[in-house]
Amino acid sequence: SGQKVCYGGFKHSCYKLAYFQDLSRRVGFQEARQACEMDGGALLSLESEAEQQLIENMLQNLTKSGSGISDGDFWIGLWRSGDGLATSSVCPDLYQWADGSISPFRNWYTDEPSCGSEACVVMYHQPTANPGLGGPYLYQWNDDRCNMKH
Repeated sequence: SGQKVCYGGFKHSCYKLAYFQDLSRRVGFQEARQACEMDGGALLSLESEAEQQLIENMLQNLTKSGSGISDGDFWIGLWRSGDGLATSSVCPDLYQWADGSISPFRNWYTDEPSCGSEACVVMYHQPTANPGLGGPYLYQWNDDRCNMKH
């Protein structure tokens, strides 16, 4: 399930947001990726600041809609393959978009990606968290373990 919104003017003309307040319905990265592909799409590649802003606006509208949306990060289609032993200097360059996009746009939170065993990327959505060094945990990207449920 999810809310599908279509726009002109972007390479991706339609977007679908899926948010589950019920923790038991949240899924890991590969499950999210498969769900998108079964729906004829792909996990989102964000290719510009303008597209990032569009998604932030969509999430704000979702939040305002009174659905009681709360903390819960969103998987995006950025991930790092490999053995997980990448040195931190090389690591940021190893991330790739699941849909094959070669866009270099990134919106990492301060001190991310932290690499190590974290190889799949979420867009932060933690409105109740106290801000960290990089400000509120809202809409910037963080690498997380791929089996985490979002």
